[in-house]
Amino acid sequence: MVVCGDDALAHRLAAELRDVYGERVTLVVPSAREPHRPRIPPPARALGRAGALLGRVSAAMVRPSPLSSEAAGDGAEPPEETLRILEAAQPDDAALTEAGIAGAGALALVYDDDELNIHAALRARRLNPRLRLVIRLYNRKLGQHLEELLDQAAAVAALGAEDPGDAEGEGGTTTVLSDADTVAPALAGAAVAGTSRVIEADGLLLRAVERTPVPPGRPGEPGLCTLALLSASANDPADATGSAAGDEGPVLLPDDAATAAAAGCGTVVLETVSYTGRPIRRRWLRGRGAPLASLFSRRLRWSLAGVVGAVLALAVASSLTMGEDPVHAVYLSLLDLFAINDPAVNEPAPRKVIQLLSGLTGLLLLPVLVAAAFEGLGTFRSASALRRPPRGLSGHVVLLGLGKVGTRVLARLHEMGIPVVCIEGDPEARGVALARRLRVPTVLGDVTQEGVLEAAMIERAATLLALTSEDTTNLEACLYARSVSPRLRVTLRLFDDRFATAVYRTLRAAHPGALTRSRSVTYLAAPAFAGAMMGRQILGAIPVERRVLLIARFEVRGHAALEGRTVAEVLRPGRLRVLAVDTSAPDDPEPDAAGATATPPPVEERTPAQLVHELGDDYVLRPQDRVLLVATRQGLGELHARNRQTAAVRSAGSGAG
Repeated sequence: MVVCGDDALAHRLAAELRDVYGERVTLVVPSAREPHRPRIPPPARALGRAGALLGRVSAAMVRPSPLSSEAAGDGAEPPEETLRILEAAQPDDAALTEAGIAGAGALALVYDDDELNIHAALRARRLNPRLRLVIRLYNRKLGQHLEELLDQAAAVAALGAEDPGDAEGEGGTTTVLSDADTVAPALAGAAVAGTSRVIEADGLLLRAVERTPVPPGRPGEPGLCTLALLSASANDPADATGSAAGDEGPVLLPDDAATAAAAGCGTVVLETVSYTGRPIRRRWLRGRGAPLASLFSRRLRWSLAGVVGAVLALAVASSLTMGEDPVHAVYLSLLDLFAINDPAVNEPAPRKVIQLLSGLTGLLLLPVLVAAAFEGLGTFRSASALRRPPRGLSGHVVLLGLGKVGTRVLARLHEMGIPVVCIEGDPEARGVALARRLRVPTVLGDVTQEGVLEAAMIERAATLLALTSEDTTNLEACLYARSVSPRLRVTLRLFDDRFATAVYRTLRAAHPGALTRSRSVTYLAAPAFAGAMMGRQILGAIPVERRVLLIARFEVRGHAALEGRTVAEVLRPGRLRVLAVDTSAPDDPEPDAAGATATPPPVEERTPAQLVHELGDDYVLRPQDRVLLVATRQGLGELHARNRQTAAVRSAGSGAG
């Protein structure tokens, strides 16, 4: 496996492939002494922090990790020289050739530059048409076109290959992923109470729900299965007793016995949900009402209504006193209102009084019309400006940082109908344009300066979501927000695991009545990129405290660890379990008279996958089935290892025969 990148995601991905899947990895990174993109000189502070982070992560990857020891299970040391670090300013032909791209199984291009990744992908596809490509792109539409282009190039190269079997292999595929899109649902779900990670697969809608501890003797709410037993530190306030996991971390994928014995422990349960329709529109969002309400203020609208009511009252009085037609009476009242009617010198007294009152109403109408003109002009001028937080806003989410991740999270929160106030220090950040288009209230300023969080109404907010790329900035904003609102729910984006653990425990001890969560973008995104490199379809990631559970879909055919085994045999407590099985494919497609086999039904015509409790643990997986699995990263690595071992044994047995 070859991984090319310039930030923390490349190191996380290399560690994932080496420690979890046991692959030999070549990591191509730019030199710490020479930036790989000199045309965009970053600040000296950012360079120093990036260099220190690169050195710290590289040192951590060179020494044996506890993750790999845990995956081994017997304390054995990981194989030597499984990770090779290669420094190259650009992923050009020379660098890719030195990395061994000709014999590699997969290549991940995770530079923080879409253009650089595209150029490298075109070079790699030319050097090795059968290479499995995983590309990191922020632009979704461009990613779709790039997938089609590179897959077509691989198909053309395979047709011209000497070995016809090359065209039928799993190689030559292209997968375009975005780390921001991968982690946005998890971050949005962590920020809002009552929401959770929803995953759609094979016609099923599944969501993970975090449940508080249930008192002994009281039955808990039913669920599809228990995904995790939360640690005592995750149950805020931190007074939960009887936690099965203690303070060391959660217990992932426990068996039935462990779940039954964990009385008084918080759990993460998987549930099936039905389609809920379109998200609710936010009523407080300006511009979603009638056109008049979007142009003029409430006070001006009431003033206009008062003038119209006065004109109608004068018209009714004129019709009753003078015996005139109502339509003609309205016409005369309007003439008097605009002072274009003749003076009622020789008219009766009631007519003179009505004319005077109409003139007075006209004087009152003049400032109202001027105010309407200014308000309408101001509305059109401010259409391209950022909106300020409304006065009556409360219970909202304060989103700090509108970079790549913050932009995707903002879009997800807006789709869910959740009120958001954004804070961004850079007026040219990519998320500012989205906030302006969605009319989301945004405060421009440095969050570390006094008054910025107050402008976002942090004292009335429900959640603070700190998603800047600086751990210290996120922590400083969290500490200041907690001093203003001690019970504020906080979700931090932190990279360093040890630093995140220390921050989490300190905040929990200082504010036991408030919820605190820490999330790492690279930690959540790396499993999806690694799964794509291994040829698996990772449907989603469910964060459980600082760990991750993966939802993956597998084809049973050709997978020795699944084919012909029962659901109970596939189960690995703490590692892997089967959630559902797609049994819509026919058992044995019989050939017709011409010798052709029947075509399977289209995917959209298939029935939804059946859950495990509907099939039973004794169900034997057929080659044509597709299974939906939930597993830890170690569980997926073990499944892959068992598949290779079983395939090797079968191959050796057939060769001996």
